[in-house]
Amino acid sequence: MTNNKQTDPDKFLEVLGLTEEPVGILFTDNKPVEGFSPKPMQLPSREREIKNEINWQEVFGNFSCVLGNIWLARKKKKAAYFSVEQYGCPGCAFWLGFMKPQSEAITHYVSTGIPGRMEGEFYCDSPDGFRRIMDAINPLPAPKKYCVAKPLSLFTGDEKPDIVAFFARPESLCGLHQLATFVTNDYEAVASPWGAACTNLVTWPYKYLAEGKNKAVLGGWDPSARKFFKTDELSFTVPYKMFGQMLDRYDESFLKTETWKTVKKKIERSNEAWSKKKAE
Repeated sequence: MTNNKQTDPDKFLEVLGLTEEPVGILFTDNKPVEGFSPKPMQLPSREREIKNEINWQEVFGNFSCVLGNIWLARKKKKAAYFSVEQYGCPGCAFWLGFMKPQSEAITHYVSTGIPGRMEGEFYCDSPDGFRRIMDAINPLPAPKKYCVAKPLSLFTGDEKPDIVAFFARPESLCGLHQLATFVTNDYEAVASPWGAACTNLVTWPYKYLAEGKNKAVLGGWDPSARKFFKTDELSFTVPYKMFGQMLDRYDESFLKTETWKTVKKKIERSNEAWSKKKAE
């Protein structure tokens, strides 16, 4: 970060028509003093599954989605955090790098289920298909004890996020999407691969970072997590490097043009419409 605009992103958010600050995400050994987190549980590992040691009723009874905790953190301006003990969801345990491989029960649950025993989600057409996807994505092991997500204004001192997640509707998203290419000159600067909501929010961005790619990830497509998004809202996660580039250069881009002023009018109408809807 090289100039004063980066210490105060409010103008940048205003230009994009965003009324909520983005969320910074990092792995750290420091547990937040306060925030939202799933209840502690033992990991439902494949090893324990083979030994028939997993109480699946307890696991699903204490189910707590990553996006649900982040939803609360967004609303209350606090942190959401996850760990080996506080994973909340078997999917989170795998996608955030706390457990590998995934259990066979969840592999079947996400795909076609087990006839007579468990209904599937049908996000993949077979357990084998889902296994191939998990092997290909291959989430990185969590580098530190906690995965923490919190509003950027809560970052203090030398602490900085690895990635930054925006939550926005289409008109503002079009600004973020086009700006990603403007600052990188990469026509594939934005990716939107398959995944759970936490996969696109955390797993894919970290995977691209590890590969040395300055790439944004558009997410929020997971039907199971849509209840933790505002209506018409998606996620847009960028590396901290790209976030800095955006803050540095947004006022050189199309965001200063008459074309964007037309989009801003649509953003204002959208915000007004949803404010009225919320008030009803």
